[in-house]
Amino acid sequence: MIAALKGEVWDALPNRLVVGCGGVGYLVHVPISTFDRLNPFKGSEVFLKTYMYVRENIQNLYGFATDEERDLFLLLIERVSGIGPSIAMAILSGMPVEDFKRYVVGADVAELSRIKGLGKKTAERIILELKDKVGVVESWNVADEGAVANASRDAELALIALGYKQAEARKSIAAASKANPGAEVDDLIREALRGLS
Repeated sequence: MIAALKGEVWDALPNRLVVGCGGVGYLVHVPISTFDRLNPFKGSEVFLKTYMYVRENIQNLYGFATDEERDLFLLLIERVSGIGPSIAMAILSGMPVEDFKRYVVGADVAELSRIKGLGKKTAERIILELKDKVGVVESWNVADEGAVANASRDAELALIALGYKQAEARKSIAAASKANPGAEVDDLIREALRGLS
C-alpha cells in the first residue's frame, strides 16, 4: 500500500499528476481541490496523502493535499453503495469538503445534485447512508456545535473511515484524548488504534 508520496512533479494536469520518486514516475489522480491547493508545476516538489485502489483489472493511485480530503474519499467509496472513485473524485472536485459536510448534515439534496455527475437519487443515497450506516453526520453536527475539539473530531472520522463503528471510534478517541491532552490528530489515531486492537 502506498500511503504517501513526496517527490518532483514531472507532469501536471488538473486531474492528474506524475510524481517522480526515486527515479520512478507515479501517475496520481487528484481532485481539483488538491490541484488548486498545491498549484503544482513541472519541477516543483509535492507531498500527497495517497490511496491505492485495486480491483481485478484496475490499479489506480489517488492523491490528496489533506487528510480531510482523503478521509472523505474513503468514506464515500467504502461506506456508500454505488459510489466509486470517479464519483468520489467528482464530489471532491465539485465543492470544498466543509460545504459537502454542511449539505449532508442539512440533507440539502439540491446543492449536492449540482455536482457534475451526481444526480438527485445518488445525492439522496449519500445523505441517507452517511446518516444511517456510518454515523458520520452526527459527528459533523456535534463538531459544528463545538462539543468536540477539532483534533478529536478528525481522529474520530478517520477511524470511521477505517471501518470502525462510530460508538467505538468516539469511545477510543475520548480515552486517547484523556491520556494525551492536546495531542495531534495522528497521535490520537495511533493511541486509539492501540486501544482498539
